[in-house]
This record gives sequence, structure tokens and C-alpha cells, in this order.
Amino acid sequence: MPRAPSGEARKGPSGPNPPTGGPQAPSASRPAPGGPARADGPPSAAEERQRANPEDLQHNEEELRAVQEQLLRTPAELVVANHAMGLWDLAALHLSHRPPQLAQARLAIDALAALLEGLRGRLGEAEATLVDGLTQIRMAFVQVANAKGQAGAQGADNAPAGG
Repeated sequence: MPRAPSGEARKGPSGPNPPTGGPQAPSASRPAPGGPARADGPPSAAEERQRANPEDLQHNEEELRAVQEQLLRTPAELVVANHAMGLWDLAALHLSHRPPQLAQARLAIDALAALLEGLRGRLGEAEATLVDGLTQIRMAFVQVANAKGQAGAQGADNAPAGG
């Protein structure tokens, strides 16, 4: 699979459980919103920004501009292909979780399928690899679902779209 020319591998999700987006309870390392920072925990993001050195901020802005310039030099088909591989990785992660998270895997597989079907013929040399990967992850989904005993009970409802 072609990757962006940065020489660095794309990073995957930080863990098996994505953030829910809802409010979280205060913890020992994170103060309650509007509350004082705990002496034993790390500083909040707001405190970090207040203490930020102007040279650090300028350096961060320069790094951001350099990354944006590199992204502009990278063909969009390669960037999109890397994002598609991220969906494949996400599906594989949920399938390999114990117990498998079939609904989450199905969503990632369906998103990958929609992306590939919507962009058919426009993803360059990565397209064939991505289509093969979609076929493989669909087969893995069916195998995991059958092993879990759900595919027979729910039939086509448990299969990813187009699979």
C-alpha cells in the first residue's frame, strides 16, 4: 500500500475504544471544568497555552505550515488511499478485539466500501490493493461473525453492505 512520502508510517487509533464525545467525569489527572488544577496532576491544556513560550508557539506554527506544504505536494489519491487504509485498520482492530465488536467493524467496512465505490477509477495504483483489502476484510468479518454464532441467527443483517 503506498504511503505518504514523509517516510513515517501512518499512526493508527490510540486504543480500542474511541472517545464517546460526551462529558467525562473529572479524574485525578484532569481537573473539573472551571476548577483548579490538582497539584498532583498534569497541567490542563489551558494552563499549557498560558505558559507557552512565544518561540515554542512560532516553532509549532512553522511545523504546521511545513506539514501543510508537504500535504499539498502529496497527490490527493495517495492521501485518500491512506485514509481508506485507516478504515481497514479500524475494522481489523474491532474484529480482533475479544469479544469482537461486530457493529463497529461493520461500520468501518461499510465506510471503506462506500469510499471505494464512490471513487471507483480515481484512486490510482492503490485502488486494486484497496479493493482486495475490502474483499479480505469482508471475508474476515463473515468468519468472525460465524465463529461468534451470530451470522446464522441474523442472516444478511450481520453482513457488511455489498458483502
